[in-house]
Amino acid sequence: MASSQIQSMPQEKFLLVAVNLLHAAFVEAARTEAKKLYNEISQGSIVHLTSVRLADDSIARFDVSLAHGEYQGSLNYGAFRASLTSLIGNISKVLSEEKELRVFSSLNGGNAMIFGITAVTHEDNKPNVMVLAADTGQEGGGTTLQLMYLNPEQFAGSETNAGANQAN
Repeated sequence: MASSQIQSMPQEKFLLVAVNLLHAAFVEAARTEAKKLYNEISQGSIVHLTSVRLADDSIARFDVSLAHGEYQGSLNYGAFRASLTSLIGNISKVLSEEKELRVFSSLNGGNAMIFGITAVTHEDNKPNVMVLAADTGQEGGGTTLQLMYLNPEQFAGSETNAGANQAN
């Protein structure tokens, strides 16, 4: 099954696949397509990104969603794209420097994880912190890449407030 293949994939490789998919969907895509996708996920939809053929010829489905309840200010496409571009850059840097990844897994054996690499942006002098989470427990072997805004107050005084790339 594709889900078990994804779960057994090294986290660095999974993160590289995820970043490439997000980059293709939001950065490389035409602005109108990327904005349409943003509008769908900003309204709470889980949207299909693509399906990937794995080494064992199984197919892994990738979807994307956005949790923006903790966003400080008025979220729009430009602010979202700035956060995502920063997150993609920070993840790419951590992967290229082969730094240790911090991954926070769900309790009770769940299939969700949050990657401990942050992107800090500012809107009207208010910090916003975006992270990438993944849930590999979808029915049918799918994986949801969830872009999440976290409450920036939980990072007060940490390296994240200085524009850091990895959460404590």
